[in-house]
Amino acid sequence: WVAALGNSLGGLLFHWGRKRVTLINLKACFPEKSDSEREHIGRSVFRNLARSTLELGRLWYAPTEVALANIKVVDKHLMDEWCGKVPVIVLAPHFVGLDMGGAIFSHQYGAHPGVFSMYSEQKNKIFDRALRRARKRFSDPLLVTRQQGLRPVLKALKERKPFYYLPDMDFGAKDAVFVDFFGIKTATVTAVSRLCGISGAKIIPLVTRQTETGYEARYYPAWENFPSGDVEADARRMNVFLEERIREMPDQYFWVHKRFKTRPSGEPPFY
Repeated sequence: WVAALGNSLGGLLFHWGRKRVTLINLKACFPEKSDSEREHIGRSVFRNLARSTLELGRLWYAPTEVALANIKVVDKHLMDEWCGKVPVIVLAPHFVGLDMGGAIFSHQYGAHPGVFSMYSEQKNKIFDRALRRARKRFSDPLLVTRQQGLRPVLKALKERKPFYYLPDMDFGAKDAVFVDFFGIKTATVTAVSRLCGISGAKIIPLVTRQTETGYEARYYPAWENFPSGDVEADARRMNVFLEERIREMPDQYFWVHKRFKTRPSGEPPFY
């Protein structure tokens, strides 16, 4: 029933939400598709996003066994192989099931060796408290704010706590390089490469897919020969991996975000 309600609500939000941004992103990344095909993907994005947002109610407030019951973990052994033995950065792209993947990750690894992630403080204090409570309900993860910088991140990695990291958004030109993402020069953070270079961390992607009955959180093999010593090549490698996953489920990526807002010097605004 929640899924059905989310689908209906998402259909309405397509017209009231960031429809324009979504369609601009889809046209830039999928020029080979027709306008009607891209609009179909866009509508599905809003339906899937609305459903996942409504399902946060169960994730945040239902008993733990109920909240996590419909999240299936695939290839967990790929994480177990390295977790607690070396520093690990869990690369979690912005798909609609992101919070579900984060919850099951926190539940399974929160007690040992402990987990941590970056956290953006919310302007609304009531919502901020609710969000912090939700992030901490499956274990007691360390939440590092972006204002704190990388020092506490490096300290936690040194303690071999796995880092649930979401680097695939436009955070501006600072500490970023412009590399291809679907053939578009895109501001891409270099922190993944730099953190691995300093800490010796392994990159293990975790991608969460929304299914008809719930969610599937899938681990991928640890990246070999990363970092390479070339931050641009490392950033491009991350984008290539992301492109491959997006092509598998284009209607589940966070296209409502202005991913191409930051432009190289001299380029006109994207939106």
